[in-house]
Amino acid sequence: MATGDLLRNEVRSGTELGHRAKAYMDRGELVPDTIMLELFRQRLEQPDCQHGVLLDGFPRTVAQAHELDRMLAELGRRMDHVLFLRVPESMLVRRLAGRLTCPSCGRTYHVELAAPRADSVCDVDGTALVQREDDRPETARHRITVYLEQTLPVLEHYREQDVVSDVDGTGSIEEVHERLLAAIAARCMAGEQR
Repeated sequence: MATGDLLRNEVRSGTELGHRAKAYMDRGELVPDTIMLELFRQRLEQPDCQHGVLLDGFPRTVAQAHELDRMLAELGRRMDHVLFLRVPESMLVRRLAGRLTCPSCGRTYHVELAAPRADSVCDVDGTALVQREDDRPETARHRITVYLEQTLPVLEHYREQDVVSDVDGTGSIEEVHERLLAAIAARCMAGEQR
């Protein structure tokens, strides 16, 4: 469950929660905990999430991590595994600033790493691709600064729970994908042996 997608869906749907979140997103700031937690709880309670979820971009603050732990415990669940992708800051800016999105179907592309077949047009539906406001280079740099200040400490929270796997996030999409699958498989095997 990609929280960025959840947030964008709320914004696109014009919900009150979406309106509140949009102002923060447009500035490249983290959406406040109260909004994120309300959004996440709504999504977690949906029937398709009853057997587990894969989170992307949540929790982003230590306070969110503590609240997520509490929320999961109330639901008889827990955080099983956290994957931490290690990527140099310069590469992150390049990756974020090169991202293009189809406003119609939501598919994402990258000008260098996963370019569309036709220049700036979605392969699926032919819609002109756009660069989201939060993917512009200046906003991307700000997002990284905010991440280092507010989100990186979340990693220590989960290291204390012994659920973190560090994964090298450099290289091709296929290489990173293989490393992620290997880390998940290793964690699953370790869990079976406990």
